[in-house]
Amino acid sequence: MELTVIGSGTAVPHPLRSSSGYWLQTANGKLLLDFSASALHRMAEENLEWWDLDAIWISHFHLDHCAGIAPFLFASIAAPIIRDRKKPLKFFGAPGLRRLMECFDDAGNGKLLNQHFPIEIIEIDELNSFEIVEGVEAVAHSTPHTPDSHAIHLREKDSTLVFSSDTGFDETLATFARQVDLLILETSFVRDKPIEKHLELSEAIHLIRRAEPKRAMLTHFYKEWDDVDFEKEVRRLDPGCEVLRAVDGLRAVIG
Repeated sequence: MELTVIGSGTAVPHPLRSSSGYWLQTANGKLLLDFSASALHRMAEENLEWWDLDAIWISHFHLDHCAGIAPFLFASIAAPIIRDRKKPLKFFGAPGLRRLMECFDDAGNGKLLNQHFPIEIIEIDELNSFEIVEGVEAVAHSTPHTPDSHAIHLREKDSTLVFSSDTGFDETLATFARQVDLLILETSFVRDKPIEKHLELSEAIHLIRRAEPKRAMLTHFYKEWDDVDFEKEVRRLDPGCEVLRAVDGLRAVIG
């Protein structure tokens, strides 16, 4: 699996960080983890084949993680490059995903879900495994952020990844991510977090130490991170593995 960071930022506009989106190229398909409003154009900037996506995972229904669905579906009607597509496009997420997409469809006068290729909407059950793209097993785990928020564990052969998306502190997340090849963990704040249902650096490093992944990637940074010496702050807390600082456009091979 190969990861491309589409957006490492938050809902707050930033000149260098787009809102949430992570492209995953697998042996048999293309998967997008979260779909912010900026993600569609960011995929084009990264020369990624957005029109050939096989599946889209929506971690929760905050708009900086799902607002890209509507413009993507609108572009799919208009863009010549996607007109010959026949294979299904699958959307995965918590119960409520279908209603969300129907609301987007209503806003688009009932045309967004009426594509020339099949749209499948799959609402997942926590801790029940499912195949998200061919050859990739997925399991979701609820997180303390919203009633519908989930982390996702992905396995392709011997390669494993956990993507937390937005989450508050939860020890069970470390168990869920135990010894994965890459743990992608939100770290919204440096310290003294003003919002309980996000993570600050010390909490993220604690979870990394407990999970013992081969590598970790911190992401979902608010502007307060701009002037921070990332390597120094991470090293001070002794994470026990390599910790990457997500930036838009960063690519990483997993496994």
